[in-house]
Amino acid sequence: MDSISIIKTLLYELKGDDKWQNFLQSVVSFCVKHEIDIPDMSSRFVKGTGRSCQQSDEITIEHHYRFDILYEVVNTQVMELSERFSDKAVELLSLSSALDPKDSFKSFKVDDLCMLAKKYYPQDFSEMEINYQLRHQLQHYEHDMRCDPDFQNISTLSGLCQKLVSKGKSKRYPLIDRLIRLVLTLPVSTASTERAFSAIKLIKTSLRNKMGDELLANNMILYIEKEITSSLDTEEMVEEFDSRHTRRARLK
Repeated sequence: MDSISIIKTLLYELKGDDKWQNFLQSVVSFCVKHEIDIPDMSSRFVKGTGRSCQQSDEITIEHHYRFDILYEVVNTQVMELSERFSDKAVELLSLSSALDPKDSFKSFKVDDLCMLAKKYYPQDFSEMEINYQLRHQLQHYEHDMRCDPDFQNISTLSGLCQKLVSKGKSKRYPLIDRLIRLVLTLPVSTASTERAFSAIKLIKTSLRNKMGDELLANNMILYIEKEITSSLDTEEMVEEFDSRHTRRARLK
């Protein structure tokens, strides 16, 4: 989240006069080095067609490259970042980072975790659990985790969840365990979903449009999960199918 904020700040700084002049000088130096013609930036900008009816107002070439090209690119990048990382998403991930076990739970904050459960998981916790029980468990949990040597070298949230279960502390802190499991679902990206839709187009073609859901799901698993497919032995599969029933066509 800090990186996203820094990127947005740097993109906005590109629109400043100082940044533009530095950028323009670096482009001019590159053109001079490689013997590329440099237009007069103060002259009037003319579109490629050269037709007067398609010409804009009296704008300079510098104005065109700065406002019509550079600023448009910067605004597009900022808009994409804002859509991908909205204010709610940033707040959600920032509050969730309070569970991070790195550096002996340095980021742990009771208030942030109570706000996380209250604002983003109201259907998973009752009002009594959020206002009283969760805060009480978090206070004991914070002291317990920082004093227990078994939890000092954990660096991931999934590792923390597994350690809580193996040590039996998930039963001692059931609300915290529930919150951790909810947060663990956040890093799921859309990459697997996009691969699934791509697989559907390749598997269920116009010649196989009557394929059932179960067969389609099984084929998609084999197509998407390449590791599973590579571990399968084709000869063993043929032998298994051949031994089940007597078939008209011999498989072997």
